[in-house]
Amino acid sequence: MFEKISLYYLKLKNKLTVKKPWDYVIIFILNVLFTIPVFIIVHHNIIAFNWYYKADRILIFILILLIFQCILQAMRRITLLSVFAYVVILLYGTLKGGYGFERVFEDYQSLLYNMSENQYPQDIIIDKLLPFPNKSKIIHAIDYENPKVRNFALMSVNKYFKNIKGHSNYLTLIQCLAVFKEINSHWNYVRDPKGEEYFASASESIQYLSGDCDDHSILMAASIRAIGGVPRLIHTQGHIYPELLIGSKSDMEMVTFLIKKELFPNESKGKVLYYHIDERGKIWLNLDYTAKYPGGPFLREEVLGALTLEY
Repeated sequence: MFEKISLYYLKLKNKLTVKKPWDYVIIFILNVLFTIPVFIIVHHNIIAFNWYYKADRILIFILILLIFQCILQAMRRITLLSVFAYVVILLYGTLKGGYGFERVFEDYQSLLYNMSENQYPQDIIIDKLLPFPNKSKIIHAIDYENPKVRNFALMSVNKYFKNIKGHSNYLTLIQCLAVFKEINSHWNYVRDPKGEEYFASASESIQYLSGDCDDHSILMAASIRAIGGVPRLIHTQGHIYPELLIGSKSDMEMVTFLIKKELFPNESKGKVLYYHIDERGKIWLNLDYTAKYPGGPFLREEVLGALTLEY
């Protein structure tokens, strides 16, 4: 019985063994395929040391590569089995809507692009903000359930970025940026009546796409909320502007790639994207009317208050 099992094992091992030099070629290719998703996960979950030329990330990639090289070299007699296991894991993730082939490609693409870019400024908001001025009036003006607001947002979504392929996990964010493009491409700044603070509702501002910073922020927040995005308003000295919830560091990397390469390549060329990080580590992208691309410069640096619509 033991001899039969041993004989079966030897036959199976011979079938799964790749002859030289192809075993080394397959091991190296498999090593790179294993290293890429693991490096992406590590990159997203450890602190960036911000060394020159991204040397910290390069060293981490090399270290992971060497570790997998040693493991695969030790397992070289079952190289084909390792290839099969890798394909099955990613195929399972693809079919279940998890981390599959498409996600690996998208994340690696955005990672390479972001590593070639300069670091983006980060203005961390401390959790000691002043009461938001005219809060109740502004919330009332953000009438995102009004059919006019919903239809305006849908018009924007159907007008821009419909042909962007892939990136299904970022569809809502892409649609919110379509709303930004429609509003900021046509917004006309008009002051309030002299001596008065006038807050136009979002459904009112849609007709002419005109008003001051309050009106712009209200319309942007309502339109984004109407299609499932999460906006908030930032209050500084004499100014209010909207922001869009992006999410985590990895989400920001993907959104940066989309803005720079797919959505606003001309408007954002050579520009820095500005965003805030809240007390929970979530990233909020600046959507002020002062720029024609998302993440334009902050008009006022000091933040006095933040008004987040519930999510």
